[in-house]
Amino acid sequence: MPADPSSSHRTIENLIARYAELVDDGDFAGLDALFAGATFVGSAAPVSGRGEIEKMFRETLIVYGDGTPRTQHVTTNLAIEVDEEAGTATARSYVTVLQALPDLPLQPIAAGRYQDRFERRDGRWRFLERRVRINLVGDVSRHLRQAAAPA
Repeated sequence: MPADPSSSHRTIENLIARYAELVDDGDFAGLDALFAGATFVGSAAPVSGRGEIEKMFRETLIVYGDGTPRTQHVTTNLAIEVDEEAGTATARSYVTVLQALPDLPLQPIAAGRYQDRFERRDGRWRFLERRVRINLVGDVSRHLRQAAAPA
């Protein structure tokens, strides 16, 4: 009997939400585990492989004394398409990145889109690929170490 489509959708939504939580918590090792076997495509060359996702985030994002980048990623307009028989799925969503610091009032610093691919392996959904396209960029001077699109 095929898997329940609503269960697959909820699991994929949770994976997408988990990404935002891990970035905002500054848990780059957790991001590396979330993307184990997957590829992350942002403004630089695609990144994949054990330890590489963690390294990319550590080299790109500014982390503050509380261990976080002081951001909040808001993911909206989520559209998920699941092929239960093939064990594959795609998702499209919008992302808005907010940031606040003692000397920076709460504000959106970037907005764009995620395009994700997933696969079900050994009965569990996982990321295969995340493509990030940032369309609107605000003041990212306190978010990025280098001139790269926000994660």
